[in-house]
Amino acid sequence: MEIELQINGSARRVDVSPQVSLLDALREYLGLTGTKKGCDQGACGACTVLADGRRINACLALAVQYEGREITTIEGVDHPLQQAFVRTDGFQCGYCTSGQICSAIGMLAEHKDGVPSAATEHLAATSGELDDDEIRERMSGNLCRCGAYNGIVSAIREVAK
Repeated sequence: MEIELQINGSARRVDVSPQVSLLDALREYLGLTGTKKGCDQGACGACTVLADGRRINACLALAVQYEGREITTIEGVDHPLQQAFVRTDGFQCGYCTSGQICSAIGMLAEHKDGVPSAATEHLAATSGELDDDEIRERMSGNLCRCGAYNGIVSAIREVAK
């Protein structure tokens, strides 16, 4: 079935079967390989992209579900977090970096919108400064096998201020 996806501000037509994941459509059909396939089960976050500004695991989403919605992959990101990751050594091998950055962008938007996390002490106090515990909790769905977590948290904290 042919569908039209809005990817990084451009309409892209792609012919996929109904069971093709958004991740596979991006990587295999559209050649956007910045989004990584890690566990392919939604546990690692390497495939995180933004759908209408909200973070999703592309491996758990069917491409046909996202027709007409704006999808942002790492190739379409131009955000201060990218330079902050470099400054704080928030990446090592780089495999998880695209998912970490997309997730962090979504997470910062969630926090700005007042969405609480499990670490939020008072639900009405979500608009304050993000501390390290809050950042770690909100980013807990993104795994880094190299252990660059301190740099990732530092990068997010730097941009959140």
